[in-house]
Amino acid sequence: MSNVVTVESYRDIAPQGTIDLIYNLAGRLRNKSLLHVNSTRFGGGVAEMLHRLLPLFSNLGINTRWEVMEGTPLFYQATKSFHNALQGEPQIISPEMYDEYLKVNKRNAKKISFESDFIVIHDPQPAGLIYKKLRKTPWLWRCHIDISRPQRKVWNFLKEYVFKYNGTVFSLPSFAQKLSIPQFLMYPSIDPLSDKNRDLSSAEIEEVMNKYNVPRDKPIILQVSRFDRFKDPLGVIAAYKLVKKHNDSYLVLAGGSATDDPEGLQVLHEVKEEADRDKDIFVLDLPPDANLTINALQRAATVILQKSTKEGFGLTVAEAMWKAKPVIGGAVGGITAQIVYGQTGFTVNSIEGCAYRLRYLLNNPDVCATIGANAKEYTRRNFLVTRHICDYLSLMVLLLED
Repeated sequence: MSNVVTVESYRDIAPQGTIDLIYNLAGRLRNKSLLHVNSTRFGGGVAEMLHRLLPLFSNLGINTRWEVMEGTPLFYQATKSFHNALQGEPQIISPEMYDEYLKVNKRNAKKISFESDFIVIHDPQPAGLIYKKLRKTPWLWRCHIDISRPQRKVWNFLKEYVFKYNGTVFSLPSFAQKLSIPQFLMYPSIDPLSDKNRDLSSAEIEEVMNKYNVPRDKPIILQVSRFDRFKDPLGVIAAYKLVKKHNDSYLVLAGGSATDDPEGLQVLHEVKEEADRDKDIFVLDLPPDANLTINALQRAATVILQKSTKEGFGLTVAEAMWKAKPVIGGAVGGITAQIVYGQTGFTVNSIEGCAYRLRYLLNNPDVCATIGANAKEYTRRNFLVTRHICDYLSLMVLLLED
C-alpha cells in the first residue's frame, strides 16, 4: 500500500460528495499557481496547516509555493507586540519597532518572487509585502487572529497595508474589522491522515507515555498548546489543583514555542516553576515536529483542555475532538465555534468553572464517551482539511474568474 497521501485518500473519511466537489473546482484552476507567505516554517497552527495543504494543492494540478520571510530579533519583538495589541492587550511599541517592521518587509520583498496567479499572505508579519502587488494578481490577507478590539494605534498602522489587498479572510465573523475590501470566512482545519491525527495502535501510545514517564494508573488531564500567556497554562494548573482535592489524577501540559515568539521561554519557565511543586504535573517541552507524541498524549487522555483567555481559532480543540475526547475550553475565539456546549464539550470563563466541568466529566465516564463520539463526528463534518481545500478553491475560482 502506498504511503503517498492524495486527495483521493480522504474519500472514505470526508463527508459524502466532498472529494467530487474538490475535483470539480480544481478542474477550473488547472495549471494555475498559488503562493503562500508567512513568518515561520515550524511552530503554530498556520505552519502546520500549510505543511498539509500544499501537497494536496499540487496533487490537484495547482502549482503551489510556500515562502517564509526572514526577520531580525527586533522584528519578531515588534510583530509579537503587534499580535498582542491586535488582540486587545495594551503594548508599548517604539518608532524603531515600526521602522524595523517596514525594513524587514522590504528586505524580504526583494528576495521573494511574487510571480503567481494567486497570493495569500498570512497574519501581520508579512502584511507589508503588499507594496509588491502586481495589478492583475489577486492578493488575500489571511488573518488568523481576533482583531475585533485592537489597540487602535497598531491597527491604524497595519490597515494602511491591509486596505491594498483584494480581500481578507478571517476564521470567524467576530474576528473582523469593518473594511472597504471584501471579507471572507474560512475555518482552519486538521488533517486526519497526518501523524498528529491518524489512528494509533495501543503499542504506539504506550511507547510515547513510557518515553515521557507519564503513568496511566489515574485519569489524565491534558492541555496541548504553545507556552503562551493567552493559553493560560498557570490557570490550568490552578484548576487542576482544585480538582485534585477530590479526584486523584495527572495533569500533562505539552507544547513548545514558535520561532517567531520570543516570550515562549519565559512562560515555560514560569510554568515549570509552578509545576515543580506537584509530582503529578508533567510539563513537556516538545520540539516542533512532535506530532506523533501529541497524538498519543491526546488518545491517552481522559479529558482535554484548551483554557485560553484569548484565542485565534484553537485547532488543538478539533484535534482533541477527532480523538473522540471531551474538551473543556475557554469561551473565546474559535473555541466557541468548535465546542457545542454540552454536546461536544464545555466552554468556561474561570478557573473555578474549569475545575467544576473537569470533575463532572471525571465522575461521569458514560458522559465522556457520548460527548467524545459527538465531538468526532462534528469535527468530521466541519474541520477537516478536505473542507478547507474546498474553501480555498472556491475563493480562487471567485477571484480569478471575476
